Amino acid sequence: MKKINHSILPVDFYQQPTLELAKSLLGCLIVKETADGTASGFIVETEAYIGPGDRAAHSFGNRRTKRTEVMFGNSGLIYTYVMHTHTLVNVVSGGPENPEAILIRAIEPYSGLELMHERRGIADIRKCTDGPGKLTKALGITMDDYGRSFTDPPLYLAAGKSLNTYPAAPVSESTTPGKQKITLGVSGLPTIHLYPVRT
Repeated sequence: MKKINHSILPVDFYQQPTLELAKSLLGCLIVKETADGTASGFIVETEAYIGPGDRAAHSFGNRRTKRTEVMFGNSGLIYTYVMHTHTLVNVVSGGPENPEAILIRAIEPYSGLELMHERRGIADIRKCTDGPGKLTKALGITMDDYGRSFTDPPLYLAAGKSLNTYPAAPVSESTTPGKQKITLGVSGLPTIHLYPVRT
């Protein structure tokens, strides 16, 4: 069994181009410390949004609002927002004034399993974190995490385990536990084939 690296990822890790960072995040350990305890999981699915030119990005056309302000900041900051009552969590990327982000879509539960069960209210641990809104609830991620850095507790990313631990999986619309997916923006857009890696 591969040894887990619990070292918090440094700021330099987040300086990669967004598409490369989206791939590098796979296998990393996302950790959330709360008063109720700590829960964590390995990232198995990400979704990259390439800022101003990406119609699916909140920052499309350099749209700068109170919600998207953090996207214009340094890479490695936490961008949370609420969609259909669920908090979603993103890694800010692209660097200052280049508003790009990577949505964390699914994780493989690692620690704090009882806490995740309690928060989600379901018995099947595999279904506790197999969606972007599910994983934030299971980990205890809230809008209070907005604007913080992934390099510092209470919400941070650790090196986790190598990407090689996960078998490569093609981009697909389904979420399968143990597989990875890197999607760029929203599939089905008329111009989707014009985007990198959207073929």
